[in-house]
Order: sequence, then C-alpha cells, then structure tokens
Amino acid sequence: MHKKSYLICFVIGTILGSCTGNKSNNTTSSSQPEYADKNPTFTFDNIKQSYTQGEDLILKMGSEKTSKIDSVIYAINDKKIGQVIGNEPFNYSLKQEKFGKQIIKAVVFSDGKREENSVNIDLFASTPPLLLSYSIVNIYPHDIKAFTQGLEFYGDNLIESTGNGVGPSGNKGKSSVRIVNPKTGQPTKKIELDDSIFGEGATVLNGKLYQLTYKNNLAYLYDINSLSVIKTLPYFQPMEGWGLTSDGKNLYMSNGSDYIYTLNPNDFSKMDYIRAATNTAMVDQINEMEWVKGKIYANFFMEDVIGRIDPKTGTVEALVDLSKLREHVTQHVDLDVLNGIAYNKRSNTFFVTGKNWDKMFEIKLTE
Repeated sequence: MHKKSYLICFVIGTILGSCTGNKSNNTTSSSQPEYADKNPTFTFDNIKQSYTQGEDLILKMGSEKTSKIDSVIYAINDKKIGQVIGNEPFNYSLKQEKFGKQIIKAVVFSDGKREENSVNIDLFASTPPLLLSYSIVNIYPHDIKAFTQGLEFYGDNLIESTGNGVGPSGNKGKSSVRIVNPKTGQPTKKIELDDSIFGEGATVLNGKLYQLTYKNNLAYLYDINSLSVIKTLPYFQPMEGWGLTSDGKNLYMSNGSDYIYTLNPNDFSKMDYIRAATNTAMVDQINEMEWVKGKIYANFFMEDVIGRIDPKTGTVEALVDLSKLREHVTQHVDLDVLNGIAYNKRSNTFFVTGKNWDKMFEIKLTE
C-alpha cells in the first residue's frame, strides 16, 4: 500500500554508493517531455523533462515544416511569461516557480494561423540534501499507548497530541492533547477527544494551542492553561490534517502530500504554500513538523527519517536517518513509525519519539 521509502533509499545510496527503487516517476534530464498534443505542427526544441531551480528555461519552437513563425507567446502554469518576435530563443528563470510539475504553453502565430502546444516538465531543488548525524544525549520514558501525532516544547513541558490509531492487535488509541513532563513521560494535564475524532499535529502560538484533525476538516483551538476548547476552525479546503507548526506569527500545515501551507492563525485561511523536493524528486507524506531557527524539521510517514526544509523554497536541505532508534524501544505488535519532533532551545537538542513507543530520545544533530 505504501510506496518504497525514497528518503531511506537516498540515505543508504549516498553512504553505500548505490540505491535501487527510487520513485518510479523520477525521470532523468535526458528523457523526452510529455506533450499535450501528440501530433503538433510546432514542438519545443531541446527541452528537457526535468530542471533544477538554479537553471534557466530556454524556449524555442521547432517544426518539420518550412512555415515561418511570426511570433510566439509563452506561458507557465497559465501565467504569461513573455513573447518573442519571430522564433528567437526565450530565456526564463525558474527561481520564482514552486517545485513540481510545470505546464509550459506556447502560442505560435504563423502564416496568419494560431496554434497552441504545451509540454510538462518537472522542477526540483538545485542541490542534494546534506546527510546529518546524531548522538543520543538522554533516553526518557514515553507513554507506550500514545499514538503520537504532534510534539512541541512549551516552557519546560511538552505539548503532545495523540490520535486514535488502531494497531495490528486491534487495540485502538485515544485522541488527546496533553501537557507532559519530558523527563518522566507523565502527563500533568490531559483531555481526550471523542472517538469520532482522530487527533493530528499540534502547535502553540500566541498562548493558544492549535490541534489538527485527520479527516474532520477542522482544527481545535484550546486555551493553553486549561486545555478547554475555545472554538474550531474549518480548513480552507477539504483535505486531511497531518502536521502543524508555527514561526511565531503564522501557522504551517501539512496534509500528507508534498505541500506545506502557510495559514492565517485567526481563520485558517491559506496565505501561501511550498512544495518539498530534493534535487531529484518531490518528497511527499510530510507528517509532524517543528520550526527551528527559521527552518522546518519534518517527519515523513513510514520513514524513520527527519528532513530539514527551507520554508521559502521547499528545498529539502538535509536528512538524518533515525532508524536505529527503534533498537532501543520495546518491540511489540503495535509499535509504529517514528513521529514527534520537539526542539529544546535551552539545550539545543531535539526530543523525538514514535507512535506507541515507550521511549523518548533527546538527540543532538551535527552536520
């Protein structure tokens, strides 16, 4: 059901020098692009399937016929980017475009006729991710029944959000928000949600706690001291809720894809978005997130990997493989994936755990 772990494959391949099973939709720059019209009169000359953000797109039309081209209008994703007289090459910087599929359209005027053609290309990051290492500073207890969805420091305590996932044993968790002593793993305050609610990522902003729901299309807003519900906030569009973090002003939300949305905390309206990518592929299934020193650190579902993402471009700048942490936790039938990142500013360390893990790890990352 789940895709092969691209990020784990990337980490292993970088260390060992080989890797198989990358995402099947990856194409090399020498591959032919996909045209909207399979039998066009005019086609794009020397266009590649994939580009990186540091490259310029050089557009020029070609034809097997001898028809003279009078002018060409170019657009990207239905946005006009320029026009040339005749068939002069047109250069366009891709730095301002978001990662992912780009639809390039040309409107060609020739012999009094107008013809349109379009081609799809992929845009990725300019540089490969760094591989980070880590050291374990401390190991603390964690509630083995906590199906962790969100984790964040608030003062000396942790804010933890849990979901009601069902493990192979058939035991169902309980969605909750809780304030937790990070050294004992014990909640000092906790509220549980109705069984119809699957709790997801959470973050604190302006003294209030925000918690996503998985498929209910709304977020809960809590008073941080009493954990009483102030109100609910509907999502700006129907989608799943996964991870949530804040830069101190706005919210950042993931929905299980490669998208990270910037939201207005007052009404959950969309302000902007990025799409996460390495230099060779889009990176989806972004889960729990944490804002640290101007960057987003993210879990990826089904992968025991944390990535550092540039919130301005979506570039996955760095990766750290934490799969060996599983060796330190109690092995049981309902043990699930790594999920939960909390940054401790005082110690400059990260607290990480997983769904139904009985341990919380304080780790230090190094480049």
